Amino acid sequence: QVQLVESGGGLVQPGGSLRLSCAASKSIFSIYVMGWYRQAPGKQREWVADITNSGRTDYADSVKDRFTISRDIAKNTVYLQMNGLEPKDTAVYYCNAYMSSNYWGPGTQVTVSS
Repeated sequence: QVQLVESGGGLVQPGGSLRLSCAASKSIFSIYVMGWYRQAPGKQREWVADITNSGRTDYADSVKDRFTISRDIAKNTVYLQMNGLEPKDTAVYYCNAYMSSNYWGPGTQVTVSS
């Protein structure tokens, strides 16, 4: 099992940036895949980006070239750097860890509005 806690959400103007953090309760090197998902009001949760334990990254087309996923193994933390934020990025962002089962954090709200 693993516990996940997200932080770094908030209110930002269009074009702005935020960095989300996901702290894990165990070594992320032992976790096959860690990723970020988001859920906007009235919509289904959607995949945003992920990083494997070998360091391979992948992104949804809607965030490619704007968002960057990274990790600090020593801190057991995964990050999501979000640049060029748009109102359509407004959502609750969830951290996910897959180790034969899916584990989720409680989420952090990101609101992009002027």
